[in-house]
Amino acid sequence: MSRPHPDPVEAVVARVRATYARWGRDTPVAQMRTDWDALFDTPVDAMVTPVDAGGVRCAWVQAPDTRSDRTVVYLHGGGFQVGSLASHRELMAALSAASGVRVLGVDYRMTPEHRYPAPVQDGLAVMRWLQAQGVTGPHTAVAGDSAGGGLALALLLALQGAGQPRPAAAWVMSAWTDMTASGSSYTTRAALDPIHQRPMMLALARNYLGQAHNPRDPMASPLLAAPDALGALPPLLLQVGERETLVSDSEDLAQRVGEAGGQAQCQVWPGMVHVFQQYPADLPDARLALAAGGRFLATHLGVAPTPTRSPT
Repeated sequence: MSRPHPDPVEAVVARVRATYARWGRDTPVAQMRTDWDALFDTPVDAMVTPVDAGGVRCAWVQAPDTRSDRTVVYLHGGGFQVGSLASHRELMAALSAASGVRVLGVDYRMTPEHRYPAPVQDGLAVMRWLQAQGVTGPHTAVAGDSAGGGLALALLLALQGAGQPRPAAAWVMSAWTDMTASGSSYTTRAALDPIHQRPMMLALARNYLGQAHNPRDPMASPLLAAPDALGALPPLLLQVGERETLVSDSEDLAQRVGEAGGQAQCQVWPGMVHVFQQYPADLPDARLALAAGGRFLATHLGVAPTPTRSPT
């Protein structure tokens, strides 16, 4: 019988690696999705209510004693291939508790059944549905992790292009913002990152974009958007683990937004790995990061969160 790993970060990494180890070239995507959901199958202290949001399957996730007059739209990660409302239920519940408002999780279409730009289109449909419900731009924020973090930023750019109201803020975790994987950290952090290496990210990008789309398209790689578009984004909080090859995806974006006149804060969390916030029961830093993200969104949504709303 194996003993629990004494380092909680390494214990988390071991669980993720064990899931990846079950997958081969012939593993059906349905099995991969089932395995990924099972990895995060944790009961939550929140009300979860399915809803059809403009033709897109979604779910309201609302922690106790939180407000319903503000909404955080959440885009889950998973390389546009795995991940779901189930795998991110705990993270969304913690986000609701930390921000003091309800969260709308988006079950956007994924590859290989649906490639780019289907997820961006689904995000736009959800935002238009919210507006039709009377939930205006200043009363909304967006959030996401990994591929969903990049998607959240792409959604903000798409809203700009469509002339739709701007959300109040965005918080993204380990955001994948550059599908060319050109940042320096893909080399400098390669030995530190236990999971995500440049060849893997490029393969995921090809899988998502197919043959017809350019990885430099800003709707796929928000980092590469024009300066005027980046400068017009709402205030951003970007969190990333120090051990990630994707560090540059966050640091470079924050720098470009700032140079364009926008507001973007990048937090690099020492010793942390990809989307460490998804393990609040295991990692104290995950709880601290979730609390910080919740405060950031609450501030820009005009909500004063109480200490009881912070994840424990």
